[in-house]
Amino acid sequence: MEKAHKPKKVFVQGPISPDFVAKSIASHQSKTGIGAHAIFLGQIRADQKEGGLVTGIDYTAYEEMAEQAFHNIREAAFAKFELTCMHIYHSLGLVPTGEISLFVFVSSPHRRAAFEASEYIVEEIKANVPIFGKELVGDAGFIWKENT
Repeated sequence: MEKAHKPKKVFVQGPISPDFVAKSIASHQSKTGIGAHAIFLGQIRADQKEGGLVTGIDYTAYEEMAEQAFHNIREAAFAKFELTCMHIYHSLGLVPTGEISLFVFVSSPHRRAAFEASEYIVEEIKANVPIFGKELVGDAGFIWKENT
């Protein structure tokens, strides 16, 4: 029987800081059964849109629904891949260009499982989690972001 994992809080207000990422990595040094980590960092791009450059994304979500979707993705990834641990964080609120809005950190005894799990998790988040982003464009406009 697969071990059930308790739901974890995923959302953080604003950008995910490089210091937070570094501390997450450092906290795994004592876990000596881990042979590989895979990290995905989603960064806000300054895309050119009609009306100007993207200056940031303002994220909102149906939080309860989204937290459940994240939990389902975590459980599916643990069932599908040989993982030691997994952490997922996503921003809510304004994230300026150049800043991090998504942090996926998976650990495994072996690199292949870590790589494959990381890609699987990111694709599942994009496809199945009700998070909405307003791309702030130019001086006063916005465009609802499409998950691509």
